[in-house]
Amino acid sequence: MKKHHAFTAIIESENGGYFALCPEVDVASQGDTVEEAKNNLIEAIELFFETASAEEIKKRLHEEVFVTRLEVAVG
Repeated sequence: MKKHHAFTAIIESENGGYFALCPEVDVASQGDTVEEAKNNLIEAIELFFETASAEEIKKRLHEEVFVTRLEVAVG
């Protein structure tokens, strides 16, 4: 039975589509819609864990990722 883990997905609009990034494992994907980009990212993360060595997972896995908004003076 597979374990379930929660990961962060950062999805942004790019060139008429969407780019998705999981910063915990530095895995990215894309799609034509937000939902497609999210689903493709899930698939890419699952594939990473299925194929990466234990050493690669340990090297790339970041246990803590903080996402926040910043207020910056511009101009």
